Amino acid sequence: MEIVPGIHQVDGVNGNCFIIVRDDLTLIDTGMPKNSAKIVNYIQDILKRKPTDIKTIVLTHFHIDHVGDASDLKKLSGAKVAIHEADADYVAGRKTQPVPGGVKGMIFKVLIPLFFGSRPVEPDIELNDGDTIAGLTVIHTPGHTPGSICLFDQASNVLFAGDLLRFNGSKIEIGVVPLDTSEVQQSINKIAALDFAIMLSGHGIPLRPDASVKVREFAKRDIRKNGFPGK
Repeated sequence: MEIVPGIHQVDGVNGNCFIIVRDDLTLIDTGMPKNSAKIVNYIQDILKRKPTDIKTIVLTHFHIDHVGDASDLKKLSGAKVAIHEADADYVAGRKTQPVPGGVKGMIFKVLIPLFFGSRPVEPDIELNDGDTIAGLTVIHTPGHTPGSICLFDQASNVLFAGDLLRFNGSKIEIGVVPLDTSEVQQSINKIAALDFAIMLSGHGIPLRPDASVKVREFAKRDIRKNGFPGK
């Protein structure tokens, strides 16, 4: 579906995948493994473009529900894959992924790789805070993973928030259980200083209008002291 002119979301890939449509196509995240056909079909049937029009795949972090088909889509399109330098070795398979503690961590370690294992992908571009890629400004927002990023598209006034935050239809929440709540709090404060009309997250639905105003209100809650939604 088209969220705003030139920005589309591909449904049914078990993790939000966004396509920015300009002269070239830019993918932000790729959902879980075995969903590349849905992304390709959307590009061909809805956008009337070719997979080779994808020039850049930007991954907000290394988790499987965001990088699942990055390897296949890179091979199919010839696109360059970009991720923050702190997550690059994880997505390339050179480091073992850190996981949360408790039951969710056990599920992640045992079941997800067993049923949804994705192929490692070698990043072509390692990003840092303040970089610009495909017209997007990179904002390093660690806490969910060491190299988690948000991406700000000034042209459309949209913030792509990855798994830092999400909107569930009634309230803003922390995206997924963080590895480091202190870092997450700092990252939320960082994006709260920006002005953006719409927030698009790795899960949940678009937050609009006046998304940055609502994020600033949420940021006043210190999750280090009060916990976080869904804990």
